[in-house]
Amino acid sequence: MATYLDGIVLAHRVAAAGDSRDEGELREAIAAAEPARGFASAIRAAEGLAVIAEVKRRSPSKGDLFADLDPVQLAGQYERGGATCLSVLTDEVHFGGSPDDLAAARGATRLPVLRKDFTVSTNDVLDARLMGADCVLLIAAALDDDELVSFHRTAVEVGLDALVEVHDEAELERALAVGATLVGVNQRDLVTFEVDHERAVRMAAAFPDHLVSVAESGVRGPEDAAALAEAGYDAVLVGESLVTSGDPTAAVAALRSATR
Repeated sequence: MATYLDGIVLAHRVAAAGDSRDEGELREAIAAAEPARGFASAIRAAEGLAVIAEVKRRSPSKGDLFADLDPVQLAGQYERGGATCLSVLTDEVHFGGSPDDLAAARGATRLPVLRKDFTVSTNDVLDARLMGADCVLLIAAALDDDELVSFHRTAVEVGLDALVEVHDEAELERALAVGATLVGVNQRDLVTFEVDHERAVRMAAAFPDHLVSVAESGVRGPEDAAALAEAGYDAVLVGESLVTSGDPTAAVAALRSATR
């Protein structure tokens, strides 16, 4: 059955097919870049439940959330609220994001940053590093086994953490098979696009102790955050409820204090 993800991924694959840049030259440019900030290590070091606060202008299902946000201002508000890491959408067509948003947000804080996008090629991984990201997103449902292995290996080679996103136990097994140590459960159903607020809690028991675990999508506030912390998650990735809160600093602080 076709999912909402299929059309987005297809558009990215078409763009990747037209990318004629030389991988070796991209790797040479990365060799001259500053070291990445440790994304997974920041989560491990956090006191209580870590919060990955997202810079998100719009979503395919709900349209504009905060279309004219200032990534510098928003990132600063997140950091003051106690955010552990940032996530920045760089997909322009479907989410209104850009690499400029990522560079601006990262430059305004000391926090590690996830490039939130649809990684479908080796050059996408390298681009994440070149634009200043500290972590790249690999969506298991969008990649075959060979791609997942290759892109995860490339991320490690260039100094990036890789957040492998899964939706069920079968995808978790695929993530573990490539050596993933940072795994996120997306609670949004790929077929209906609805959020299942119990998905992450149900899956928590399947996570090995050594994984850094992240719950994604559908975190509405401190009550949800507390339930996910109780289930054993190390972090929550939160976008919509923060950018629409009216007070991002207080909203992040509420998520952080809910589990202390």
